Amino acid sequence: MKYCPYCGTQNEDTASVCRECKKTLPDSSQTNQNQQQEYRQEYHYQQNYQQQNYQGYNGQPQYSGQPAGGQTGITSRNIALCVLFSIITCGIYGIYWMIMINDEVNVLAGEPEATSGGMVFLFSLITCGIYGLYWLYKMGERCDRIKGNPYGNSGILFLVLGIFSLSIIAYCLIQDTINKSVQ
Repeated sequence: MKYCPYCGTQNEDTASVCRECKKTLPDSSQTNQNQQQEYRQEYHYQQNYQQQNYQGYNGQPQYSGQPAGGQTGITSRNIALCVLFSIITCGIYGIYWMIMINDEVNVLAGEPEATSGGMVFLFSLITCGIYGLYWLYKMGERCDRIKGNPYGNSGILFLVLGIFSLSIIAYCLIQDTINKSVQ
């Protein structure tokens, strides 16, 4: 029998994919029993860490992305001021705002290793805004997960707003989700 290095599930020796987590299993010649034990311990540590970090958002569970009892450093922003500053600075503050809400949503959705805000801005610039539309869709999905509604349609709403050049409204909705989750 060989163990999955990701979840610790016991699989047949001939298995190439874990029957539990569906990740590719390494050849038995590549791993030894000590490595498998380390992987299992790390996996169980991560599972316990995630279970400790569930918090409520309007009665719905969510992963906060922060250590139990700790702080993420995320503070709520006044949405009206963010819009005003974006207008006054001809969009420069809007770029900063987009970068910040991206990074904050990634942390709150439990995906701190997702694409950083700076890279989102760079990719959007390079692709003349096409990546920005994809980003809005993904932000909608992450916001739905933060709210505890993984089957929501915010991604489609944000995409449509982006197509009609109303991305700032999507930013406001994203900021509202952040504000409610850090209160």
